[in-house]
Amino acid sequence: MAAKRSARAVWDGDLAHGSGTVKGTSGALGDVPVSWASRTETPGGKSSPEELLAAAEASCFSMALSAGLGRAQKPPKKLETTATATFDKVGDGWKVTTMELEVVGTVPGATPAEFEAAAKAASEGCPISSALKGNVAVSVHARLA
Repeated sequence: MAAKRSARAVWDGDLAHGSGTVKGTSGALGDVPVSWASRTETPGGKSSPEELLAAAEASCFSMALSAGLGRAQKPPKKLETTATATFDKVGDGWKVTTMELEVVGTVPGATPAEFEAAAKAASEGCPISSALKGNVAVSVHARLA
């Protein structure tokens, strides 16, 4: 059966001066404040769609990497993934141009080459990475702790 997840956004005001909130329906993600300034300037304690996308990518990639390492009989003790989404002006509009993944793993018995190969495979198999494919350049930098 397919899993469906939802989030709800409420926005008040115009783009430049307004603000809003995003809330997941699971209850795990409370009211997260967002604004245009948090996307293009300093966050000021507010999030952005790009930060939420980076969070989705970091968690999805970590799960995919953990699964791949487990299938290779080298389950990780710990994976620390940072995903960075770049939001940039392209032509007359704005676009997420890149998603950079940095992962440091504690993986008993894995060589650096094995870990790097597993990370590359995870970036290609993660459903969020797949959703970005063809639209956003995804790069992966992996190293063992």
